[in-house]
Amino acid sequence: MNQPLAIRGAVVNLGGRPVLRQVDLDVSEGEFVALLGTNGSGKSTLVRAAIGLVPLAAGTVELFGVPLAKFSSWQRLGYVPQRSTAVSGVPSTVHEVVLSGRLSRRRFFGWRTAADLDAVIEAVERVGLSDRLRDSVTDLSGGQQQRVLIARALAAQSDLLVMDEPTAGVDHDNQESLTELLGGLVNAGTAVLLVTHELGPLEPLIDRAIVLRGGVVAYSGPVSGIEAAEHAHVHAHTGQPVKSGGPTGEGIWR
Repeated sequence: MNQPLAIRGAVVNLGGRPVLRQVDLDVSEGEFVALLGTNGSGKSTLVRAAIGLVPLAAGTVELFGVPLAKFSSWQRLGYVPQRSTAVSGVPSTVHEVVLSGRLSRRRFFGWRTAADLDAVIEAVERVGLSDRLRDSVTDLSGGQQQRVLIARALAAQSDLLVMDEPTAGVDHDNQESLTELLGGLVNAGTAVLLVTHELGPLEPLIDRAIVLRGGVVAYSGPVSGIEAAEHAHVHAHTGQPVKSGGPTGEGIWR
């Protein structure tokens, strides 16, 4: 099976300034990769570039072995955007939002099929929202809205799941539910690329962590090595002690 995601030498300029500089990133089949960094480090820009939402100034992206410009099997990719921009003010029901995740599997635009409806029901059950199926998304809590976006991606039955800050503003119980859900997906072979400020309950699932700093990869390796790498970086440049992680994710990324 071709590698779900391969990025080489990615360069992105936004507003006349460099946001990403020569970034390499890989995600293999069944691998859980966490993309970490402080605000403004380029995390969201990188995942958006990976799926074609932000243009590259240089470098390449391949999805399942196919160059991004030629990629057409979008049903293999599930994207969970940041909740704050994805569901704000949307008057749709949970069913309607999750059903939209099936559009990439339709050869032609037309009536929904029995397979579509079955996939929606299954996805909503997996995120624990069966009792809210006909409710408006705007009536749900932040954690529930995030689960709706995850269900939309699950409905596509994708092989690669790209998630941008899925735990932002989500309480601990919902983070635990998300961890259980993602653990099952990875065990079944789904590849996951997750953007976050801090790992929390997700930490045991992470196969590899990548830390961005100033638009470049500052660290790539096991989660257990992040603190030592940050400690070495700070002392090499400032001689100041490392800050512990805070609610905004500043300082160390754990």
